[in-house]
Amino acid sequence: MKAVVLTGLRQMEIRDVPEPKIEKDTDVLLKIEMVGVCGSDVHYYETGRIGAQIVEYPFIVGHECAATVAAVGKSVTGVKAGDAVVVDPAIYCHNCFQCKIGRENTCYNLRFLGTPGQGGGCLCEYIVMSQECCYPTKGALTFEQAVLCEPLSIAAYSVERAKVPKNANVAILGAGPIGLCTFVSAKAKNINTCYITEKISERIDIAKKAGATWVGNPDKQDIVGEILKQQPDGLDIAFECAGQQETVDQCMEILRPGGTLVLTGIPRFDRISLAIDKMRRKEITIVNIRRQNEFTQNSVDMIAAGQVDVDFMVTHHFPLEETQKAFDLVAGYQDGVVKAMITM
Repeated sequence: MKAVVLTGLRQMEIRDVPEPKIEKDTDVLLKIEMVGVCGSDVHYYETGRIGAQIVEYPFIVGHECAATVAAVGKSVTGVKAGDAVVVDPAIYCHNCFQCKIGRENTCYNLRFLGTPGQGGGCLCEYIVMSQECCYPTKGALTFEQAVLCEPLSIAAYSVERAKVPKNANVAILGAGPIGLCTFVSAKAKNINTCYITEKISERIDIAKKAGATWVGNPDKQDIVGEILKQQPDGLDIAFECAGQQETVDQCMEILRPGGTLVLTGIPRFDRISLAIDKMRRKEITIVNIRRQNEFTQNSVDMIAAGQVDVDFMVTHHFPLEETQKAFDLVAGYQDGVVKAMITM
């Protein structure tokens, strides 16, 4: 089968690799239909690592995907050949302490698609996953929507963990796919206002059209001053979705005493600092997000029921043969890209 393989920093090629086979009774062979380019995939493409997870070449990346079931193991009951499915890219052991206390997202033995040391990715024609990772769309979702269930599940989980109060005033710093997914998830909770910050002009326009209360560019505006002018008491919750030191600092400034800072963005560096004096005096609650926990079906259901709109986030499509072009586009934040899709 064809696969897109990282061969070095900012280098990839299409290779023929062996097609995976069903080995366990609970395995599902999936024909990959569409793959989304995620920022974490781009980290591996540009730097060869995220923290301690270092790529050993050649390596197949990709974890956001929609698929069609090609075949199933003899114990599989939840899906059948021909079903379109959303794929949860995480495989949990269900035996470790974290799994037993209901924290599968921090499983000690986690295997995640497209992660060095854990497993290859989905930028290939076929993969094998456990049946528990396959969520049938039942014809209610497009392949694009099915791909977006992965970032949406993280955002919905972030919003849930933030314990959004009634009529909350919130901010989202960073209007990439995770930030915009957080916005639509928060809107579904009937928040009062939502302030979004973003540096890319096309994304600013997208956030405005999506219905944000206010959108500002920190390169051109005093976003802290502008937000506090409209919300002098500060905001209830700030979702940091950019993975940058400056956005963490801005969150501290715009939160009210007793507010909550939700760290969802993945930094490219090993450490960030917190203004501990301000955080302590304001008694800010810090919520750190590690992917999601039991929110994939929730995301499928929200899209199917029309509770959230994610279609506006898909800005670019590429065939498999132009995968590197897609990665370069996303890496360079070019052409107003939000989510680039690769059709397999």
